[in-house]
Amino acid sequence: MSKERDVVYDMENFQEYGPTITFGNVLYAVDETKMCRKISEKHILKDVSGIMRPGMNAIMGATGSGKTSLLDVIAGRKNPAGLRDGHVLVDGNAVTSELRLRSAYVVQDDILMGTLSVRENLLFSANLRLSPKCHSSSDKNSRVNAIIQDLGLVDCADTKIGTEFLRGVSGGERKRCSIGMELITSPSLLFLDEPTTGLDSNTANCIIGLLHKLSRRGKTVIFSIHQPRYSIFRQFDHLTLMHKGEVVYAGAANRAIEYFTDLGYQIEPFDNPADFFMDISNGDIKSVKDSELAEDKNALAIKYRQSRLYQDVAEELQRVNVTEAAKSDEEVVNYATSFFYQMRVVCGRTAINTLRNPHTSYAQMALNIFFAILVGLIYYQMSLTLPEAFQNRSGAFFFLIINMVFGNLSAVELFINERAIFIHENSSGYYRTSVYFLSKIFADLVPNRIIPIFVFSAISYWMMGLKPTAEAFLCFALTMSLVSLAGVSLAFLVSASASSFAMANILIALPFVFMMVFGGFLVNLNSMLSWLSWLEWISIFRYGLNAVYINELKGQTFYLNKTPVSGELLLNGQGINYSVWGFWENQVALLGIIAICMTLAYVQLRRINRWK
Repeated sequence: MSKERDVVYDMENFQEYGPTITFGNVLYAVDETKMCRKISEKHILKDVSGIMRPGMNAIMGATGSGKTSLLDVIAGRKNPAGLRDGHVLVDGNAVTSELRLRSAYVVQDDILMGTLSVRENLLFSANLRLSPKCHSSSDKNSRVNAIIQDLGLVDCADTKIGTEFLRGVSGGERKRCSIGMELITSPSLLFLDEPTTGLDSNTANCIIGLLHKLSRRGKTVIFSIHQPRYSIFRQFDHLTLMHKGEVVYAGAANRAIEYFTDLGYQIEPFDNPADFFMDISNGDIKSVKDSELAEDKNALAIKYRQSRLYQDVAEELQRVNVTEAAKSDEEVVNYATSFFYQMRVVCGRTAINTLRNPHTSYAQMALNIFFAILVGLIYYQMSLTLPEAFQNRSGAFFFLIINMVFGNLSAVELFINERAIFIHENSSGYYRTSVYFLSKIFADLVPNRIIPIFVFSAISYWMMGLKPTAEAFLCFALTMSLVSLAGVSLAFLVSASASSFAMANILIALPFVFMMVFGGFLVNLNSMLSWLSWLEWISIFRYGLNAVYINELKGQTFYLNKTPVSGELLLNGQGINYSVWGFWENQVALLGIIAICMTLAYVQLRRINRWK
């Protein structure tokens, strides 16, 4: 077999040519910090070069060898700040956001919406990644059906992927669905991060067989893999073997054994070549020819650089027509669909996910009804006789506001639960960040926050016997809704800022407790802690309590030993402004808190680190 045939991998069997990836002198490093100070620099990839053409390109190595880092660098998924030197080109062009969107990347952990079926997930990808101007609904459905057929997903096409509460498809079917999500756009370049991890040997073999079939259609398939069995290894066209961030072999997979045998390594009969290579890189097998290789593991990388294989790669890299343009950190991404089309599709999925998650939708309504009845029974038909009337109303209002605020702690899970999905889909060009954020507001706040609050208000208000007018009830329901939304908006901000539930719970509990303490009910700020009195101006509790006090007491008459006492007198005693704008200034303040927190939450969502 000629050298040219080894490199081009039997191209006469390909239906079309895919792109060629070239990367030269790649040096990737990360800063190691201590107490927010850089103490050292850790080199992940050390002067790595190579060429990957259409076919099956495997990057193999032990854990920590740098194989996934190399895959992410050439796929444009690594933080460019860590690329200290070198370049990556696709057919001689720089890797830009446009090139990333035209390629496909399948992550190691299958990132799919568990409440949707296989077909619904594939259709979601088709609707957002195929332009409506070029592809009709029937075209998208036809493409989804074709992918389902090609990937062998016919039997589970209408089965939900599965969640922790819902049994779904198998691991192999999830992996094939993940691949199908990326094949919607018919990409010629496909990256996969350890596609066989967590699968049994038979399923892993089927997945690699599928990728082999795709590569024979002219696609450039590049994937990292740990230690495959022989039936998988023999389907590789090109092998890049990594060890401690360096390449120890890069060339035709079927010539790798010959290369290491020439270096003095002896493979046992019936031994798996992949195991043989791992044993060599780990130092478990010693060279019988070269003592330097036996003593120094890094000598493998040196020997490769001295080989004819590396020299051929270096010569070809010098001939590549480099048309790399100046890179910008903020590249303009051209999405396949418009803003409003994305809104319709993403909101639809969010609504379906909400309805199919009973613990987040139906449970929220049931919990509000339960607390409404509980409060109504505790403070049932409160009288107008002082001091009981004022004391009971004060206790009821404080309990209501606490329930409205702390009842939204579940909102901190919103962005954390779907963080991986959002990062992957947003990076892959499914939708804009603003679309995802607004879909959560429209499809989560209305069914999970606003409607349950109105039901809560309708039950508790009339059971407690508060001011019996329709206007007062509507103002009460408005106040409860705004207090709830203010709590949700702060939870949104924390959810977009934190990456773990533990940190989110700490970050959300602290401001809520401070707001409660300095809301004016538990502490008289005029006599105690006056130096912290400014905190009342950012307290959701203060504005909520003031609003419900004004709504209930203003214009109502109470009785102390049969002596009439106006509600305004009680409000004066609390130092509450009950003028014409007194009630509405509290509503405006709550709206201000909502607007500020929501804006900051969106900013934080845009600032989420999408790089690996």
